[in-house]
Amino acid sequence: MVVEDDEDLRVAVAAELTGSGAAVTTAADLATADAALAARPFDCAVFDRMLPDGDALGYVHRRRQAGWVLPVLFLTARDSVADRVAGFEHGGDDYLVKPFAAAELSARVRVLGTRTTGRPTVLRVADLEVDSARRAVRRGGVLLTVSDKEFAVLEYLAVRAGEAVTRSELIEHCWDAAADPMSNVVDVVVKRLRRKLREPELIHTVRGRGYRLADPGR
Repeated sequence: MVVEDDEDLRVAVAAELTGSGAAVTTAADLATADAALAARPFDCAVFDRMLPDGDALGYVHRRRQAGWVLPVLFLTARDSVADRVAGFEHGGDDYLVKPFAAAELSARVRVLGTRTTGRPTVLRVADLEVDSARRAVRRGGVLLTVSDKEFAVLEYLAVRAGEAVTRSELIEHCWDAAADPMSNVVDVVVKRLRRKLREPELIHTVRGRGYRLADPGR
């Protein structure tokens, strides 16, 4: 979730995160963000501090007091030590000052996103290793070259290892809201992943459902 009232920056941040393999929902104010956050689960939220309907600091603080655990990064031009301390004291997990490097933002969001479920940084299925922090994939100890979208799909299958994951679930978690759920984008990415992972096959087709990542033969 990216909450930023500057349209140009909001679009740029969403594009950067989407390019790194994330599915991004955006909002220009707290009310819109609150409705979206209530409607579906997220792995991380990026808030600009000063928004049209209030300071995100207060919003996050209230949500934390109610037991909210979603990782939050404050993205703001307010760069004093007092501002940074306030960000952490009110429930922020990270604080990035504008202007910022796009690659750094992606890296920080990626690390925060792994905290949501408390899952390990490195996911293992048979001889496959999916390293969420380093965005690295290894099969039998050999480093593989995968695209951001391929990594996103493989990571989500690894998180749900052993379970049947539908194409709709993959689109929801690995593409943005503009993706057509009736398209074959998931099948195309899975086909490329199977070719790169080689035999024995780890990504199994579950007829009438989608795909399952599991040990060969299971």
